[in-house]
Amino acid sequence: MKEWKHVFKLDPAKEISDEDLELVCESGTDAIIVGGTDNVTLDGVLDLLSSIRRYTVPVVLEISSMEAITPGFDYYYIPMVLNSHEKKWMMDIQHEAIKEYKDIMNWDEIYVEGYCILNEEAKAFQQTNCKLPSEEDIVAYAYMVENIFHLPIFYMEYSGKYGNPELVRKVKSELKNTQLFYGGGIETAIQAKEMKEYADVIVVGNCIYTNIKEALKTVQAVKDN
Repeated sequence: MKEWKHVFKLDPAKEISDEDLELVCESGTDAIIVGGTDNVTLDGVLDLLSSIRRYTVPVVLEISSMEAITPGFDYYYIPMVLNSHEKKWMMDIQHEAIKEYKDIMNWDEIYVEGYCILNEEAKAFQQTNCKLPSEEDIVAYAYMVENIFHLPIFYMEYSGKYGNPELVRKVKSELKNTQLFYGGGIETAIQAKEMKEYADVIVVGNCIYTNIKEALKTVQAVKDN
């Protein structure tokens, strides 16, 4: 995972054709993350997983619903939403999951993400009752993720909105061991390349459903960077 540069994120609640799924899985991306906010069901996750498993690309489940957890993924990402007003999104849900699943959890496959949701219009922002942090707040969250929590991933999630590359640069300057993931609003190869200047991994999601050709171009743009 330390060598990853580009991942696609697929929403199990959204439709994707077999043809487009093949293009995504065979694109050269480093992995596919399965995750979403609304209507994430076990059936939807299993259907998407079985389709992706026809290909060799690694597949990750980003856990947003305990009811949709299933074996069969290469990795599991557990988000801790740092800028939520509610402790449950950072601690309590994770606590419940560990109580239920700790006997079967393989920590070689599990990665905890320090998650910062940075788009007030995003469903995830509203669902997790987030507050919009200042740039100083975000940099401090990144510092905490690396030096207090020792998490492997700090995820800047703009969720459909293109973020500020200069802020991504500032955040990256705080991180030495924690990987910086950036996701949100990447619709062109140029944007992908711009964010990859600073982020370790860029995540491309919505563009798959709105402009598959441009989404596919982001892979090579990042790999050539």
